[in-house]
Amino acid sequence: MPAENEKTELFERTPIPRAVMNLAIPTVLSSLVMVLYHLADTFFVGMLDDPIQNAALTLSGPMLLAFNAVNNLFGVGSSSMMSRALGVKDYDAVYRSSAFGFYGSLFSGVLFSVGFTCFRGPLLQALGTEPSTLSATSDYLLWTVTFGAAPAILNVVLAYLVRSEGASLHASIGTMSGCFLNILLDPLFILPWGLNMGAAGAGLATFLSNCAACLYFFVLLFVRRGKTYVCVKPSMFRFQPAIVLGIFAVGIPASIQNLLNVTSRMVLNNFTAGYGPDAVAAMGIASTISSVSMQIALGGSQGIMPLIGYNYASGDVKRMKAAVGFLTKLALAFMAVATAAMFFGARWFTLLFIQNESVVSFGSAYLQGLCLAQPFLCIDFIAVGVFQSCGMGRRALLFAVLRKIILEIPLLVLLDKLFPPYGLAYSQLAAEFILAAAALVILARIFRSLEKKNSPLEGGGGA
Repeated sequence: MPAENEKTELFERTPIPRAVMNLAIPTVLSSLVMVLYHLADTFFVGMLDDPIQNAALTLSGPMLLAFNAVNNLFGVGSSSMMSRALGVKDYDAVYRSSAFGFYGSLFSGVLFSVGFTCFRGPLLQALGTEPSTLSATSDYLLWTVTFGAAPAILNVVLAYLVRSEGASLHASIGTMSGCFLNILLDPLFILPWGLNMGAAGAGLATFLSNCAACLYFFVLLFVRRGKTYVCVKPSMFRFQPAIVLGIFAVGIPASIQNLLNVTSRMVLNNFTAGYGPDAVAAMGIASTISSVSMQIALGGSQGIMPLIGYNYASGDVKRMKAAVGFLTKLALAFMAVATAAMFFGARWFTLLFIQNESVVSFGSAYLQGLCLAQPFLCIDFIAVGVFQSCGMGRRALLFAVLRKIILEIPLLVLLDKLFPPYGLAYSQLAAEFILAAAALVILARIFRSLEKKNSPLEGGGGA
């Protein structure tokens, strides 16, 4: 059994600002590097000055977002279960949860590749491809899905498992190593002076970088054997009802949340496609730019999940509440600055990625709409992170349904009819504003309830 002292110190006694920073900063840096690698794809493909190639990346987005359904099922679900099991010192459950997450994600990645390959034609049509964008989109997805689904999913899940025991830095190094390799390979594979593969080259670079990240995690687990709670031994992979239900109680709602994100993205792409390839490329660029601040907020909320889950399970509600409050203040301050920068610098940011005037005109207008949702999205992320950390899968699922089905997709349809073609970019703002208000109310009620009970495990973690 690994020594407990270092992990116990971090989760139980380290001052909240330092504990949050120790966990969140590496995760935020990892998220930033992941954004940089997405930006690199968009930047280098944009250097071709071909909206068709940029549109291929945008249209492929929902398929790659679908990976997150598996990542959340086994990554978020298993890591939440591991952190809560650590909080009550149930180490056998920690080992078995990690093994279930590893093998479940590996099998799902292979299944994803086979399923996409068998139904590629209908799926490409559902993504919103047209004759002009079909070939480039198909070539990109060949590398990222047909060959790349398993390593793409596995490296993210392994990062979640490693992070669950407080080893946030190691998790981030693994993720960042693959991203940096991707950035280095992009120009070589994409541009005319290299292999001149266009969007397909971006896909190949992504595939190779994900393989490299997986290799890092395998080496890390081998070197740290006996010092880590992350276990990938086949003998520990069992369908024990308590373990499976504990993982799925959080993982399934998190997975459904991402499937709804995919559905929303597909609806957005199909509506945007009605305005032509320039609009599709512009929406992709605007979404990528706005994702910088979004990923920072997401990284912070994911980074402190082990701290929240551990203290929820151990019953230290005061420490749990302090961690959430500290992160919320920090994240909102950053979001205010980032939103102002993107809103007033929208045209300049878009010009960094492409010089086509039509795309720039669409993209700057879309970016101004998208960036206004970021502060409210930040609150939503933190609330969902608390739900997932504490095993409150039903509340996370409720938020996902409210966000996409009840609010965002209907608002997207309505705003597109009222304010074409720019209304599309404001559906998220309207949805997130309502959700942020609901999140603050629900979080306040959760903390009041836990403080009154004086025992957070009473009544079960899946409330």
